Amino acid sequence: MNSSIALDRREAEAVPAKAVAPRIADDKAMLRAAAEMARDLAAYRPAVYWGDLIASVVIGYGALAIAITANGLALGLIAGLVSALALYRAVSFIHEISHMKPHSVPGFRVGWNMLVGIPLMVPSFMYEDVHVHHHARTKYGTVEDPEYLPLALMKPWTLPMFVLVAVLAPIGLLIRYAILSPLSLVIPALRKHVVERYSGLVINPSYRRRMPEGRFRAEWLAMEAGASIWAIALIALLVTGIIPVKAFLIFLAIVSVTTVINQIRTLVAHLWENEGEAMTVTAQYLDSVNVPPPALLPMLWAPVGLRYHALHHLLPSVPYHNLGAAHRRLSASLETGSPYHKASYPGLPGLVGKIARSTMIDRR
Repeated sequence: MNSSIALDRREAEAVPAKAVAPRIADDKAMLRAAAEMARDLAAYRPAVYWGDLIASVVIGYGALAIAITANGLALGLIAGLVSALALYRAVSFIHEISHMKPHSVPGFRVGWNMLVGIPLMVPSFMYEDVHVHHHARTKYGTVEDPEYLPLALMKPWTLPMFVLVAVLAPIGLLIRYAILSPLSLVIPALRKHVVERYSGLVINPSYRRRMPEGRFRAEWLAMEAGASIWAIALIALLVTGIIPVKAFLIFLAIVSVTTVINQIRTLVAHLWENEGEAMTVTAQYLDSVNVPPPALLPMLWAPVGLRYHALHHLLPSVPYHNLGAAHRRLSASLETGSPYHKASYPGLPGLVGKIARSTMIDRR
């Protein structure tokens, strides 16, 4: 799951041809073992999904209410952080929704949109039919990948900009749904622009989303209408004084924290070292990141299976609650020299440092 940022790919295109890394061949033993895991661990457990989502929503909105009404600063800050982490976990299910079939967890997509997607103005259509291109074998890491930029090959200032731009995401979402959505219904040219540029959780500024069709178009419009009505209502309630300015700002601040956490998580989801060439599955895996136990903090900043992002690229059909078991089995069954072990990292600081150091290399 990613948020939009307009960084220029040309920063990376200045790398000389001789710097292109040799093509990494697929490791057949690893791919064969992963395929066996996909068959064995592909079953979804609806009780886990619903229980996890409802608990996250109750904690997230409950802590939000405490943060808004708290008298003391310390209590307000603690409640705000708890709310941001819980709502971030709840929002992260959009990634699962983008992969699951409708019958996998009955009613979950609709329930998630009602509880999380519309209230936080990130309805699931913003990730559906977008994220799948990130997993397309011939598109990963290329200009056609909506979720890839060669960040490790770009200028050092791009990394803090990549994270800081997420602070403004709540304002951008309000503008998207309260202003652009209704205007685009009566201005066809604007509608095309809104769909192409402002209707996906992407990081590649070159990506243009296609117009929705068929049943998905009807579902898209229903979700967009819900988010638009909600955004307009929020602004109207603020203007009329029904919602205090303080409460509104606290809400925006908490949503902003969730988007910043997600942007930091996105920053370390890959090594971002591909220069636009098509990659083998093994190369895609090695360009991605696992942060497995014994690390504990990834449970907070990479929830709902996102700590196993590299493994997810091998097993995109396996639900998040089975990725831990898949990782343990693959780690035990594959020999020490297998590429599988090379995608695991101990934690966030080392990954940020690795990417930051890469941006400082002079590639002239």
